[in-house]
Amino acid sequence: MLYRLYKPADFAALYAIEEACFEPLFRFGRRYMRQLIDCATAATWIAEEDGRMAGFAIVEWSEETTGTIAYIQTLEVAPDWRVQGIGGELLRSIEGSAQDAGAQAIWLHVHADNAAAIRLYQTRGYLSAGREENYYARGMAALVCIKPLDTIQEQR
Repeated sequence: MLYRLYKPADFAALYAIEEACFEPLFRFGRRYMRQLIDCATAATWIAEEDGRMAGFAIVEWSEETTGTIAYIQTLEVAPDWRVQGIGGELLRSIEGSAQDAGAQAIWLHVHADNAAAIRLYQTRGYLSAGREENYYARGMAALVCIKPLDTIQEQR
């Protein structure tokens, strides 16, 4: 599996994964996805094998009063490629980008019922930082998870 940064020619395959992973109500629109990818303070990582995209992840960082903080916008693995360690490697890649940007911590929202994703984040050192009710839609909560930068440095 090859892990690399996004190129503009990747967009169609990337968005096909978005469509496979999320129902229309919950997926990013094409325009918003392009804005995320094109943002100067973001990195998009691609997982591919033999020219076929298996997954991608987007991390964005911003300056806060306490320093630079990174946020995982999305991490997606195509259904046929799951349970092969791809999510963990994509996570490692975006954590590296966050660290390179000077982030002191990285955080995310994850659907409270997404046991596989929650397990991935926990095994990679993410800590629970709360819960947001109705985050995705009415009755659909998100867990908030955070990982300090020093933890990222130890695992790279």
